[in-house]
Amino acid sequence: YIAARYNLQLKLRGEATVSPKDATERKPISAQVFQILLAVSDKQLHGYAIIQDIKRRTDGKVTLTASTLYSAIKRMLADGLIEESEERPVAELDDERRRYYGITKEGMRVLRREAEWLEQLTHMAREKHVLETRGP
Repeated sequence: YIAARYNLQLKLRGEATVSPKDATERKPISAQVFQILLAVSDKQLHGYAIIQDIKRRTDGKVTLTASTLYSAIKRMLADGLIEESEERPVAELDDERRRYYGITKEGMRVLRREAEWLEQLTHMAREKHVLETRGP
């Protein structure tokens, strides 16, 4: 349905159409999901550590509440983007109530695809002089 509507819009504008597979290949993810995937892309983290990692990496520009984080985690677990880890840190450094999350192969694929898309958008913005071109 989405591909058909998109193709109709393209036809009305006289542009080339796309196959349904192409139209649905890249499903956008929210900024929060992107940041969560990025946080767990190189190590397993518990919820509060994910919130802190995102806050640190974005200089506080992206902040997640616990309820936002855990509702996103619930969806991401169901979608197979992340998984709950069986491994735990040393007992002295751990709180047994914490749940640790890591990225899955599918989650990494989605994260890379989204990062590549963002890179393409940035390139387009530089070509249109919306952003300054960086030096060599």
